Amino acid sequence: MPGIDDKTNAAPTDGRNPGRPGERDVDPRLLELLVCPLTKAPLRYDRSAHELISDQAGLAFPIRNGVPIMLVDEARRLDDDPVSEGARALARNEIAGDQ
Repeated sequence: MPGIDDKTNAAPTDGRNPGRPGERDVDPRLLELLVCPLTKAPLRYDRSAHELISDQAGLAFPIRNGVPIMLVDEARRLDDDPVSEGARALARNEIAGDQ
């Protein structure tokens, strides 16, 4: 199976992203340090979209070749994506429902 180590049946540990050929994963230590450049809030790593998500700012910062691009001008607005907007709306309703 491509992207899986035959000996361990695990994803490669050499930094390659098996879901996106040619792309590198972000170093997990770096992810722990990065915050949103606007809000200074923690970021959520969306591995499938290869983006760092700032829920507070409503922005998705791209990751290119393993390097997070933390420029607001390069970020995608989450409200441009109806799927992301729907997920946020569900989360808001769940939180509101808990009160």
